[in-house]
Amino acid sequence: MTEVSSLTGRLLVAAPALADPNFDRAVVLLLDHDEEGSLGVVLNRPTPVGVGDILASWAGLTGEPDVVFQGGPVSLDSALGVAVIPGDEGALPGSRPRSGGGAPIGWRRVHGAICLVDLDAPPELLAAALGSLRIFAGYAGWGPGQLETELTDGAWFVVESEPGDVSSPRPENLWRSVLRRQRSELAMIATYPDDPSLN
Repeated sequence: MTEVSSLTGRLLVAAPALADPNFDRAVVLLLDHDEEGSLGVVLNRPTPVGVGDILASWAGLTGEPDVVFQGGPVSLDSALGVAVIPGDEGALPGSRPRSGGGAPIGWRRVHGAICLVDLDAPPELLAAALGSLRIFAGYAGWGPGQLETELTDGAWFVVESEPGDVSSPRPENLWRSVLRRQRSELAMIATYPDDPSLN
């Protein structure tokens, strides 16, 4: 079994048989995963709400489509910013370190180039460094051991994320494209019909 700490930054891709309508054909980016539980955002659920309608100061920094995404069924009244910020684990170009050292103000690196953005920070603090930004309303959450049980039950496929997954201009195709790029039998699952009765 995969170690608990190793899933942060990876993708959960819903198996075709996953019965929960909140996660039908979902691609979830895990932002945190440890012994206390897991938290992620669904990358392929755009809403009709424009970013400018709820977070006008960040609207100019989001990619296409410039809408809010439903990150999951939990806390739909909260917003999370996920961005691609190229560079190493060191200082972010254009950011100021916190007084007393530590991580720069305005962001936290999750995995590789993928970062969580503090939406309370001034957008101009990060504007020069952002490769892309997505805003998510709500998130997907699992209690201790809950995700591991779902993985054992075959509800999810765990695959590596790529920075482009966060900013895919065609999020409606993300489930198939993530599966298709796998070098295993998972690539065949990308051809699974939306309605199995039509097969």
